[in-house]
Amino acid sequence: MHIKSKLPKVGTTIFTVMSQLAAEHGAVNLGQGFPDFPVPQRLIDALARAMQAGHNQYAPMTGIPALRQAIADKTEACYGWRPDVDAEITVTSGATEAIFNAIHAVVRAGDEVIVLDPCYDCYEPAIELAGATAVHVALDPASFAPDWAAVQAAISPRTRMLIINSPHNPSGAMLGVADMQRLQAMLDGTDILLLSDEVYEHIVFDGARHESVLRYPALRQRAFVVSSFGKTYHCTGWKLGYCIAPPALSAEFRKVHQYNVFCSFNPAQHAFAEMIQAEPGHYQSLGAFYQDKRDQFRARLQGTRFRPLPVAGGYFQLVDYSAVSDLPDLEFARWLTVEHGVTGIPLSPFYATPPAGQRLLRLCFAKDERTLNLAIERLSKL
Repeated sequence: MHIKSKLPKVGTTIFTVMSQLAAEHGAVNLGQGFPDFPVPQRLIDALARAMQAGHNQYAPMTGIPALRQAIADKTEACYGWRPDVDAEITVTSGATEAIFNAIHAVVRAGDEVIVLDPCYDCYEPAIELAGATAVHVALDPASFAPDWAAVQAAISPRTRMLIINSPHNPSGAMLGVADMQRLQAMLDGTDILLLSDEVYEHIVFDGARHESVLRYPALRQRAFVVSSFGKTYHCTGWKLGYCIAPPALSAEFRKVHQYNVFCSFNPAQHAFAEMIQAEPGHYQSLGAFYQDKRDQFRARLQGTRFRPLPVAGGYFQLVDYSAVSDLPDLEFARWLTVEHGVTGIPLSPFYATPPAGQRLLRLCFAKDERTLNLAIERLSKL
C-alpha cells in the first residue's frame, strides 16, 4: 500500500535524533531542553496528595477552576491585566498542544502564517496539517532581532497569523517595548491573528522585563498567548501548559482542544494550583536562578575554543564553533557527540533556509553543576 504523506518533509525531530545519539555514545546531553535537577518538593507532595485524594479521572475540559483561578491571579500580578477565568484561560497538555490548537482553530486551507526563522520545529507541521503555508522571515543572523520591514513585506491578503516567540528558542533573544509597539502598529487595522509563544516568560536576565503580549491591549485582543508549567517548574515530562486568548478565540481554541485531548493531567492541575498560590517566589526568582547558571556556564566556556553569544532569556546558550571546525552544523553536532562526548543541537533544522556559513550550536544550561562541569571538561580538550 502506498501512503502519500501529509507531512512529507517531516522525519524524526533533531531533538530525538541527537538524544538517541547521546545515549548510544554516553555523551553529556546538552541538546534536548529539559532540566536534570529535581522538581520543587512542594509540587511533588501536592501531586501525591491530589492522587491520594482521588483526582485521577477526567478534569473539566478547560482545566480545573482552582488552576484557572491561580493562572488569572498570577497573570494579573505579572502583567497588570486579569484574564476572565471562565472565558479566556484553557489548560492544555503542554505548550505544543496549545500551539497546535491555536493554529487549527483559526487557520484554514490556503491561508499563510508568518514564522520568524530560526523557529521551533512544531510550528510548520501544524500549519501544513491545516492546509496552510508557512512564510519564513529570517531574524538577524547575528542578533536574532526581527526585521519588521521584512515582516511587513511578507504580509499578503492570505496572511492569517503571525507567530512570535520571546524569550526566543534557540537564541535567547527577547522582544523589547519598541518591538511590541512596532508589531502593534503593523497589525492595526488588519484581521491578522497573533500566536505568542511565551514558554520561557519567567527566565529573563539582567533586570530585563518580559514584554508579554498580555501587557498590550491592542495585541492581546487578537492573540493566543501560550505558557508552559514544564519550563517554569522543571517538570517537562508532566506536559501541562495553558493558553490565554479573548473569549471568541478561546471558544474556537476549545473546539480543537476538546477533540484533540479533551482534557489534561488532572492531579498535576491540582498540584500546580497549590504551587502557584503557595510559592509565588518560585517563578519570581526563576530568572535569578537561571542567570547564575548562565553566568557560570559562560565563564567556563571562555576557557574553551567555543565563543558564547549573548543570552537575554531562556535556558539555551548558542556557541560559535568556527575556531574548532568548519564542518556544517549537523555534521559537527554528530562529530562532537560521537568523538568528544558532548551533545548539542545544530541550528539549521530551525530554518527553512539556514544562513550560509553559519557555525552555531545550541547548548542547554538547565542542568546540574556536575553535568555542566563534565561537559566543559570535555569541550576544553578541543
